[in-house]
Amino acid sequence: MKKKSSIGINELYQKYPEEADKLLWGRESNKNSRRGFLKKGALMFMGSILGGKVVFGEHMPANLIPAGIFDLQDGPIQGKHPGLLVLNDRPVNAETPAHLLDDFQTPADVLFVRNNGIPPQNINPQSWTLSIEGESVNQKKTYTLEELKSRFQHYSYHLTLECGGNGRSEFNPPAKGNQWTTGAVGCPKWTGVRLKDVLNDVGIKSDAVYIGYYGKDTHLSGDPDKVVISRGVPISKAMEDESLIAWAINDEELPLMNGNPLRLVFGGWPASTSGKWLSKIVVRNKVHDGPKMTGYSYRVPCKPVAPGAKVPEEEMCIIESMPVKSLITYPKSGGMLKLGRELQIRGKAWAGDLLVKKLQVSIDFGKTWQDAKLNPPPNRLSWQSWEAKVKFPEKGYFEVWAKATDSMGISQPMIVPGWNPRGYLNNACHRIAIRVT
Repeated sequence: MKKKSSIGINELYQKYPEEADKLLWGRESNKNSRRGFLKKGALMFMGSILGGKVVFGEHMPANLIPAGIFDLQDGPIQGKHPGLLVLNDRPVNAETPAHLLDDFQTPADVLFVRNNGIPPQNINPQSWTLSIEGESVNQKKTYTLEELKSRFQHYSYHLTLECGGNGRSEFNPPAKGNQWTTGAVGCPKWTGVRLKDVLNDVGIKSDAVYIGYYGKDTHLSGDPDKVVISRGVPISKAMEDESLIAWAINDEELPLMNGNPLRLVFGGWPASTSGKWLSKIVVRNKVHDGPKMTGYSYRVPCKPVAPGAKVPEEEMCIIESMPVKSLITYPKSGGMLKLGRELQIRGKAWAGDLLVKKLQVSIDFGKTWQDAKLNPPPNRLSWQSWEAKVKFPEKGYFEVWAKATDSMGISQPMIVPGWNPRGYLNNACHRIAIRVT
């Protein structure tokens, strides 16, 4: 008889969602229900585990892990907050728990870490250079870091960076890659020079289509000639005012894990376009074809597909502007509140290249929604803060859900959106657990 291996609740729900409900709560989901809600008996047992009746539980979709029992693990990274959740150590990747993102300006030590290779060692800012070349430049130029700082005007913007795979852990069938939950996002203040000013100084040709970047990180194989990642953006995005070559975050130098001493920042687009340890930019007369620009990397099906479907490469489209999304950053999930007291809620919302126009919260699993106060951003491509107050009708277990709507009228889905092979662009509603006593 083979010995059974144990797995965590997240993996159990990823691989066997219906079996997870049956194993954990003792009942199968109601297959006659259009949304697959849990039966009454299962909800009663769930309440005993969560410490109270699951109020409005009849509206809770089945095959969904209660927010009160996520099993996340954490660990330390040099120069980073000890509360970051480490997903991988080679290369280092770590996300930020939502409650650590309550500051409007994301502190450098809590900004998530997404690496594809090994960061460079023994960095010397005095000798660091950036070259601009490619088929569509009038002349190749190389700048020292000091020349960039002295020759071009400095700009600072709050820019939202989010990993394209943020939320991957919720997809079913599971997608390979770092199993991000909600914390591969942040919005610090970035300072540097506008990419378009540097490109104009070099001179770009009329046939310019795309830019690509190259960094100084090392491939996991150790091969110094093997490029780790080389992505980019269309020339129209590169020429936006907010597209920066940055050397500072929140008025301090970049942390090593976030690209010190120089990086690109393209707010609102997948963070993989914002190359770190920047040493070269190429201006192309075609869509850039560096590592992780082709095949299935950072691409989704151009049209909706069935979960688990095999999609031909030619039917995959490059991810550009990120979808509308929000987080509840206060209080921390799992809090307790006395019956009769109002709960103050805060959070952040963002929508790629667009604005967020509305933020709503729900305490009854989306049956009803109330509007929150939504604040305007300080600049384009920044996230927006929001706040609300809710009051609970009785004692028991509740979940508070947040839903943002962008300036085109598109709202977050309540649960995981359309499946894709690499688990990108999950913008399902964020939720926290609250126990009312």
